[in-house]
Amino acid sequence: MNDKSTQELENVLGSTHVRDFDTFCKENQKSMITDSDAFSTYVKDLLKHKEITQQNVFLKADIPERYGYKLLSGEKRTRQRDIILRICYAAEFSLAETQEVLKKYEMPPLYAKIPRDALLMIIFNERPGSIIEVNALLKKNGMKPLKTSGLQD
Repeated sequence: MNDKSTQELENVLGSTHVRDFDTFCKENQKSMITDSDAFSTYVKDLLKHKEITQQNVFLKADIPERYGYKLLSGEKRTRQRDIILRICYAAEFSLAETQEVLKKYEMPPLYAKIPRDALLMIIFNERPGSIIEVNALLKKNGMKPLKTSGLQD
């Protein structure tokens, strides 16, 4: 991929005039988030490549199937990043793939300076077990477990 980092794009924008905006977009199209289906397409492609069914992901993520299908189709949106993290973990996505999914869903990526995010980054790298075991690790370290689609404190 010719994906440019945000920093690279910002550097180019620093010397770009408004009249050159169209040129900027054309030249950096592969690095820009423009596709409203980017999340859905990316996740479905990864699942296909990994030969994992959506149904299995939702079961492992402990997310109602109907809700999961609506999220992946774009019919529903969530503001709970934990739901997307559950899907990524259950789908056995790498940390890099998870960060990309969060970006495409227009959510903040996991950030190493936030303790809970740092632990989640380690968890995505080490894969300690099921979502239940992930939540146990979070609780053991005094952090909130990954929320489900239901209401939680």
